[in-house]
Amino acid sequence: MSKSFTIHDLPKEERPRERLVKFGEQALSAQELLQLILGRGIAGESVVVTAQKLLTRFGSLQKLSEANIEELSSVKGIGPAKAAQIKAAFEIGRRLSTQTPSYKNKELTDSEKVYRLIKSRLKDYHKEHFYIIALNSRGHSIAEVSVGSLNASIVHPREVFEEAIKNKAASVIFAHNHPSGNTEPSSDDLLITKRLVEAGKIMGIEVIDHIIVTKNSHLSFKEERLI
Repeated sequence: MSKSFTIHDLPKEERPRERLVKFGEQALSAQELLQLILGRGIAGESVVVTAQKLLTRFGSLQKLSEANIEELSSVKGIGPAKAAQIKAAFEIGRRLSTQTPSYKNKELTDSEKVYRLIKSRLKDYHKEHFYIIALNSRGHSIAEVSVGSLNASIVHPREVFEEAIKNKAASVIFAHNHPSGNTEPSSDDLLITKRLVEAGKIMGIEVIDHIIVTKNSHLSFKEERLI
């Protein structure tokens, strides 16, 4: 049986860890980054091979990041422990990507600022996610309300305004994504927004705007005079 090629077969200056230290993490390929996350391979198989198998199996880093523990563990050389390492690395990246700029409440009357505040949370989802931004005298909070195509059974005023009531908010902004990339509001979007605005009036909570978010653009109900 031929010996499996390993990282130690590379000249020291060509090994991922040494290259990262010398040139920075941006210089490494996706496969090299995975090698560093995994650390080592298994008997008879180098981590170089295992990392390549992961990329081949899932096709891209995006698909790899979406794989669950069971799917990752189906790849030879990836047990529950290494699968957990991979999920943890992607989750750190996801949390960093959702760090958003800080705005004062008065600045959130500008839909572009709302878009910047919320887009990192919404732009890469493959399903529709509905968020509420609740504004009070101390600042604002952001909470996810529902996941799935918007309809009256999923987006119910009781659940939507729960965050606002909890934070004693005087006003709210809604935001949800369109994975299709089309910012045009659907009939359900219009109907639900109208229903929420009416519910807000009853509770004394002003609905300032509803923003539809895509990867590269947004639509403001307020600016389009849909509220």
